[in-house]
Amino acid sequence: MEFSQYPVNTLLSITNRPPLVFTEGQGMWLTDHTGKRYLDYLQGWAVNCLGHSPQCIQDALVSQSKKLINPSPAFYNEPMIELASLLTGQSCFDRVFFANSGAEANEGAIKLARKWGRLNPNSDGENRFEIITFHHSFHGRTLTTMSASGKAGWDKLFAPQVQGFPKAELNDIASVESLITDKTVAVMLEPVQGEGGVIPASREFMQALRALTRKHGLLLIVDEVQSGMGRTGSLFAYQLSGIEPDIMTLGKGIGGGVPLAAMLCREAIACFEPGDQGGTYNGNPLMTSVGAAVMKELIKPGFLQSVKDRGEYLGARLSQLSEKHGLQGERGEGLLRALRLGDGIGSQIVEAARDMNPVGLLLNSPRPELLRFMPALNVSNEEIDQMIEMLSDVLTKLGK
Repeated sequence: MEFSQYPVNTLLSITNRPPLVFTEGQGMWLTDHTGKRYLDYLQGWAVNCLGHSPQCIQDALVSQSKKLINPSPAFYNEPMIELASLLTGQSCFDRVFFANSGAEANEGAIKLARKWGRLNPNSDGENRFEIITFHHSFHGRTLTTMSASGKAGWDKLFAPQVQGFPKAELNDIASVESLITDKTVAVMLEPVQGEGGVIPASREFMQALRALTRKHGLLLIVDEVQSGMGRTGSLFAYQLSGIEPDIMTLGKGIGGGVPLAAMLCREAIACFEPGDQGGTYNGNPLMTSVGAAVMKELIKPGFLQSVKDRGEYLGARLSQLSEKHGLQGERGEGLLRALRLGDGIGSQIVEAARDMNPVGLLLNSPRPELLRFMPALNVSNEEIDQMIEMLSDVLTKLGK
């Protein structure tokens, strides 16, 4: 099928893309090359936290592009400093390293933890380098972050793996403690496992994990690439449990649609020296100006409360849908939620919803037995209702 003036076979095939090209987006809506509109519950996999093309991002890009785009990371620039100040001012962290993607931020966190482990060796004076991670976790697609991830099959996909990432079970503190050795330097987890099926770490588990890591002199790293930036109804998901981690990574929502990520740490952990870490676009003012604009929207009075309210409403509507169609319920935090289907028809639902006419619905099925919902944080109740009605129609047509 021809749907572009350019040949699509010039792109390396890394995912199964449907035969359509998106040309415009506004808020919760996308428009393709034929003019068909789609209600978008992917939002770039939780990237577009303010929806498609919000005015604040347009303004930041235009304004900053007229001033300075790339002076080199060897120099300070104003947006870089502003965003770092906003992030540290709203969190328990003191230092920020900017990157381009969540995987890159997680690489930085792993490197920082391992350097800290070398500077703080075990009782025998040996380097500590192992980082306990979790089954079903997802930390990125570089070789190291794939090794840190607990995604099934990834241990053989690009073997051999990078060593040093034993896997525990989420919400099972005993499974974590059993893996601690004299080589352990940190524990790293997603407060809500997104790709794993939207599985939240319980408040009790997060608090026990913080106590356990302190008891053994280990770092606690939270990967908030997906759960951070207001997604759970708190600015950062670790705040839901009333704890203070040592390192946090951000991505996706921090740029609201542009490539931006960050690794934050406490002052006592900030052991990088010049040359240890870097990146050509680290702290790029065009991207960090957008990040600052996004942050300012998220911390406006009442915004995070509205996310909590919308999250409760979405959860309630998904529960009603589940009961109506005999499904297995919903789960999640804030506006990161999943609908448990009971059988492996996720991909069928995604395709059928996308192909609906005259308006399509964009959904995500990270696992065959569930759907994941990642709307813009300013989604309306009416847009939630519309999605529920459309999804109900799809389920009915599929015999559910």
